[in-house]
Amino acid sequence: MSPRRNGFTLIELLVVLVIIAIASSVASLALRDPAATRLEQEATRLVALLEAARTEARSSGLAARWEPKALVDQPEGFRFIGLPASTELPVHWVVQGVSAEVVGARAVVLGPEPLIGAQRIVLRLDDQHLTLATDGLGPFAIVNDEAPARP
Repeated sequence: MSPRRNGFTLIELLVVLVIIAIASSVASLALRDPAATRLEQEATRLVALLEAARTEARSSGLAARWEPKALVDQPEGFRFIGLPASTELPVHWVVQGVSAEVVGARAVVLGPEPLIGAQRIVLRLDDQHLTLATDGLGPFAIVNDEAPARP
């Protein structure tokens, strides 16, 4: 009869540690920064609004623009200029504290031409930021700001 062993082997302990490490890494990836989530929701909403306004400008033949309100006027908001009065689009952010900046211009040109030129908008909330862009022919989309490292 062999003597009875008490305790765990090294392999058993390592397997338990690996399982704990995997579980904690999955849990940490699942937890997102709430500001990043809210900013992403605002960016998705703004993409939809810009595309709706762009479609309206093209179908009505009107020169339309989107511009964020200046911080002096009202820190949170934006406006669509040149669309028909019957077009009622929101003019406020859903999330408090969001601000927007059009890169290289005061406003985003939405139409009436099908080709509008490349444009970028940077949205900010707390220390988070997202960039919306179009090449002028395709729709606005959330893009990755970070340029790839060059060798």
